[in-house]
Amino acid sequence: MMLLQIPIKWLTILLAIEILGVQTPEVMSAELRPKTVEAFDRYVQLTEARINGEVSQTEKFLYLDELPAPRRSEVLAALQRGEIFMEQLQTLDASGHTLEAPEAIIHHWLGTVFVPGANLPQTIALAQDYNHHQDIYQPEVVRSRLVAHTGNDFQIYYRLRKERVITVTLNTYHDVHYFPIDSTRWYSRSYSTRIAEVANADTPNEREKPVGQDEGFLWRLNSYWKFEEKDGGVYVECESISLTRDIPTGLGWLIKPFVTSIPKESLEMTMGSTRAALTAGKK
Repeated sequence: MMLLQIPIKWLTILLAIEILGVQTPEVMSAELRPKTVEAFDRYVQLTEARINGEVSQTEKFLYLDELPAPRRSEVLAALQRGEIFMEQLQTLDASGHTLEAPEAIIHHWLGTVFVPGANLPQTIALAQDYNHHQDIYQPEVVRSRLVAHTGNDFQIYYRLRKERVITVTLNTYHDVHYFPIDSTRWYSRSYSTRIAEVANADTPNEREKPVGQDEGFLWRLNSYWKFEEKDGGVYVECESISLTRDIPTGLGWLIKPFVTSIPKESLEMTMGSTRAALTAGKK
């Protein structure tokens, strides 16, 4: 009789949590297909064409430089107050149509912070200190390691973790390339080269699931950073493009908030942590 006193909504939630706990393949598994990768690569290609035009300019290097004057003034004032500017972006094709990835979702966000008193060399040094990113960007970055380094090219490893009702742990590898423009401006590009979901993380039974045949919470992650020293500090901008699975039928109410909110929250956390670390470094 006690069971009848539990609302149906909560019975559904408890059942879903139980399903997620055992991670039955029929419910949670997803596969990254070639057509999905092709669509993501096309989206990236068109986005990078726009970014290439921006980094070649002197007056309109940052995304916020392209904003209409009234809004740009508002954003600059907010950044000066220590706020984080976040904007959801969408790249369209030549005909103005939305680009979509079949059986997946492309997430495209931009974040910007301003750090008064910071300088460009200090900012680049922090960005390239990969062995200590686990300290700066915790709790999402559980471990970080520089794998290889030649000139302005880096290969790095991150173990990422995000918790909601579901806890997702990922082993990720990235190629990062830095491009110095002049004494006040640099930019970089980071491409994930391998993302593997980890089952039973940090236990004796830990194992990686087959790449591209997992629960699909992160299949690709590209990051485009811009660093500019002006106005008595440094502007740090990051544009993130990620690829996740689509929402499984029947569990959208539970999985959709996780899949759709994580890209924005992760970037916002990254920008806030970057600003905090640079601010602390000035002391």
